[in-house]
Amino acid sequence: MKADVTVAERLARAVADATPSEAVRETCERLLIDIAGLCVGARHEPYITAMLGAADADGPSTAIGHARGFSAADAALINGTAAHGEDFDDTFEGGPVHAGAVVVPAVLAVAERFGLAGADALRGIAVGAEATCRLSTVVPKAVHKAGFHPTSVFGVMGAALGVGAALRLSPAQITDALGIAGSFASGIIEYLAEGAWTKRLHPGWAAQGGIRAALLARGGFVGPRSVFEGTHGLFNGFARALPGHWDALLDGFGTRWVAETIAFKPYACGTMTHPYVDCARRLAARGITPEAIVAIECETAEGILHRLWEPLADKQSPPNAYAAKFSTPYCIAAGFVLDGAALDAFTEQRVADPRLRALAAKVRYVVDPDNPYPRAYTGHVRVTLADGTVVEERQPHLRGGVSERLSRAEIEAKARANMRHGGWDDARIEAAQRFAASAFDAARIDVSPLRG
Repeated sequence: MKADVTVAERLARAVADATPSEAVRETCERLLIDIAGLCVGARHEPYITAMLGAADADGPSTAIGHARGFSAADAALINGTAAHGEDFDDTFEGGPVHAGAVVVPAVLAVAERFGLAGADALRGIAVGAEATCRLSTVVPKAVHKAGFHPTSVFGVMGAALGVGAALRLSPAQITDALGIAGSFASGIIEYLAEGAWTKRLHPGWAAQGGIRAALLARGGFVGPRSVFEGTHGLFNGFARALPGHWDALLDGFGTRWVAETIAFKPYACGTMTHPYVDCARRLAARGITPEAIVAIECETAEGILHRLWEPLADKQSPPNAYAAKFSTPYCIAAGFVLDGAALDAFTEQRVADPRLRALAAKVRYVVDPDNPYPRAYTGHVRVTLADGTVVEERQPHLRGGVSERLSRAEIEAKARANMRHGGWDDARIEAAQRFAASAFDAARIDVSPLRG
């Protein structure tokens, strides 16, 4: 006899009644714009070249920025990796987790493969992103503390749910898809040790895993109904906890959309460094030069130390450009010296700049026990000058997030800049942005404007 209704079954039933709001549709359109720009911007990067060489299944689905067609799984793998590869993609502040970089590639690939309507793609992206965001709040911070990447662990569940919704699977099939996806969840954060490429891979892996889980379920493959709350389920395995906070996942699912609050990044680096970059830029705008600074001290949250501050000597002198993206000292230096942290701040040549390295070496931190992370991402930079003057700036929130949204025009401008970085001309860029604006109204999704 079956046990009581499980969390996965309740979630699957909620998906059946989910109706995307106008606000979440706007968020999904912004995700399409942003992710298209990111994929084109990264299309010539070595990690994408390596991935293209490893993809051996031709098919009808688009790897954005490339002419060749791929299988749905390979297209999702490539696009998810490219979307997240420069750490410039969307984020959910309550997690943190990157929902769009997983769910959009998964749903787009399946929509193209099976000729789905734009309305189905919208529904899939909306519910998949919603689930990914909500899952990251069931036990905040626990997955990261256990050594795993929440985007990969929760993203595969969101992708399975989103693909299942787009394909109009039954609640029983979606329950099986979630159960199967639990065995595809993965993503260790050992990339932190030396700036390796594996973090870039995690959203792509989760995207293709979600596709496979949904298609297996559609074919009749059975997964565990208790994938979330079971003794050997997702949260016990990756968060080392059996939580009771299921309302964070289920309450109002499909009618109250937390995905409306997804944040879009102004800088190509770890999300929690962004307020520090803004503080550094404001100090520089006040006329403070790097050469006049003798010391920098920052108040920070304990929960981000292991990713963005420690080991401090390595963060003060990152070994390569990718590692610099997760170095708060380097990102602060970039804010002072470069007035920002866009793609050109994270080249090997730039990261080796003696002026940037000298300033990053002056940055230290103290833990603020009252820091609100992960409810809010804050920044604080206090500089001591050669004459003994102390000057500081604070920022209480993430710019681009709920408290200070980026406009659609700003996101479109960011996408245009990224596409130009990837070598596209204005005509290609405008065609891509028209696609993003109209895709959800199409009778059949046509991703060809994103090929190149």
